[in-house]
Amino acid sequence: MELEHLLLAHPSGLRRSEIARRLAVHRSTVSRYVDELSNLLPVTESDDGIVGIDRDSYLNNIRLTIHESLALYLASRLMTDRMDRFNPHSAAALRKLGQSLRAFAPTIADHIVTEADRVESAKTRRDPAYLAVLDTLARGWSEGRLVKVVHHSVHRNVDDSYLLAVHIIVPYAVGQSVQVIGKCPGEDHLRTLRIDRIVYAVLTNDTYVPPADEDMTSALKNAWGIWYSDADPVEVVLRFSKQVAHRVRETVWHASQIMEDLADGRLIWRARIAEPREMFPWIRGWGADVEVLGPPELRERMSKEATALVDLYEPSANLSKEVDKTGDRF
Repeated sequence: MELEHLLLAHPSGLRRSEIARRLAVHRSTVSRYVDELSNLLPVTESDDGIVGIDRDSYLNNIRLTIHESLALYLASRLMTDRMDRFNPHSAAALRKLGQSLRAFAPTIADHIVTEADRVESAKTRRDPAYLAVLDTLARGWSEGRLVKVVHHSVHRNVDDSYLLAVHIIVPYAVGQSVQVIGKCPGEDHLRTLRIDRIVYAVLTNDTYVPPADEDMTSALKNAWGIWYSDADPVEVVLRFSKQVAHRVRETVWHASQIMEDLADGRLIWRARIAEPREMFPWIRGWGADVEVLGPPELRERMSKEATALVDLYEPSANLSKEVDKTGDRF
């Protein structure tokens, strides 16, 4: 067990002499330990004598209550429903979860296994290159190794090369994507890259240690999703109509939100957001049932959006005449 924990703590592996020193045993004892552990775990040894554990094949054993299992299932279901690319790891995890519940919760187990089958058969995009990039980033994150990536910038139509220290990998509902957030050596600011736009990723042997004061939870606490800012958060104030006020009250949309009921049934919603621009698709989704009261830049953007919609639908009268002549084409 000590050898297992030692090798897990050193992803790049250790020589037998170093293992003997750290465990305070003879090298012959280390050889016996390695042989015995190899029968239980995916132990590897390179040509130059570096002993390690294959983390891709290593299985973690956890014990879950039925409620904890359900929580993991709900999280997995949410992820698989919101991602547009097939991930075999998601299906495998769901299937293992279902099988572990079969003894004492067969009904739930059958449902979870069926869901794993649905994930595998769903018409999601099969993208081996994307999976290879995701797996490389995950390994770099877990082993603390820099990853060389080539990221395609859609706006500039160019490929940019980065040496990235992965700090976190997060799902992002906008665009049904997965994002990697990290830093390049020598830079102070964080970079956020959409993983399906990374065309190349290779693991390097260079290691990194995140700065002691780096806390991704703190960095993202004011974000609406994943957009962060070094500046103070901005107060966003929205006024919802009485038709949707009850729906807004039902959900905690942001940790900083404050709601105020108005006498006429409408609702004032406030929150301090790092980058209010990130909220735009969500606000737009409420249509005419929400009014942006602040900040002024966000209100101006919504005003321009409303004007564009009026211009888009203004010829509806002429369109109706065409439909009358040719029949209902919709």
